[in-house]
Amino acid sequence: MGAALRFLAVLAVALWTAGAAGQQPLRVVATTTDLKSLMEAVGGNRVQVVSLVPPQLDAEDYQPKPQDVARLRDAALLLRVGADYDLWADKLVRQSGRRELARGGERYVDCSFSIALLDVRGTEVGASGGHAHGNGNPHYWLDPANAEIITGTMLEALARVDAPNAKFYEAGRTQFLQRLRDKMRAWDQAVAPAQGKPMIAYHNTWAYFARRFRLNFAATIEPRPGVPPTPSHLAGLKNIIKKQNVMAIVRQPNEPLKHVQFLAGKSGAKVLVLAASVGAVPEAGDYLSLFDYNIGVLAQAFK
Repeated sequence: MGAALRFLAVLAVALWTAGAAGQQPLRVVATTTDLKSLMEAVGGNRVQVVSLVPPQLDAEDYQPKPQDVARLRDAALLLRVGADYDLWADKLVRQSGRRELARGGERYVDCSFSIALLDVRGTEVGASGGHAHGNGNPHYWLDPANAEIITGTMLEALARVDAPNAKFYEAGRTQFLQRLRDKMRAWDQAVAPAQGKPMIAYHNTWAYFARRFRLNFAATIEPRPGVPPTPSHLAGLKNIIKKQNVMAIVRQPNEPLKHVQFLAGKSGAKVLVLAASVGAVPEAGDYLSLFDYNIGVLAQAFK
């Protein structure tokens, strides 16, 4: 079986790198850098992918720019996170006049399709603001095992709009998934020292990541997604840190420092910067290196 899998991987590489002389790449628009990276892994040199949200910005709070509408006007596909994560893209599609990029359209791709979402419950966002997570926690790409489902959805879309090159895209996905499986074994070993150790996160970003790698996020600094903490909530977090011996507080590079520093100063917990998206830190240049970086930070902190 091992030799057969290696043969298939070599065959996939050969097919994927063969290319097609003189063919113009498909123009694909993704709402996030994570979907961009995964589409590039499948499509190789036959796709040209742009991300609407720059890597250092929060895609949940993104304010679209006029040039984003122009990007949609010649897009062969629109890739969306779905799960109420990038709702702002609906208005962009309407402004573009491209009905085929709208929900249910031939060139619309909801990458949450067939993903088993976590935290599925009705969540209302009142006057205090926040993110609408009513359809479930939308950060599903942070479980690398979900990349198999996401890339499968992308492959189906590519084969639909570019059927003559379906085998090429299939080979690209096969090659990527083999690399991913090799990485998964290494990540599982490297993250072992952090497993089960209580941590606190700023935003409820890490549910899928924690489930995959058996991590323990005891609480979040935000009482609800996108809502800043109150003094009483911070007091409760101080008690959690003390009772559970929380050793680390996790934040993303674009998240506020104020409350993280306050809790760290009161407790002596380490502040760890993890990247939730490709490009959020320089080390996370693509989907696989995103996990290389995050697992490396955790392994170093808890070794």
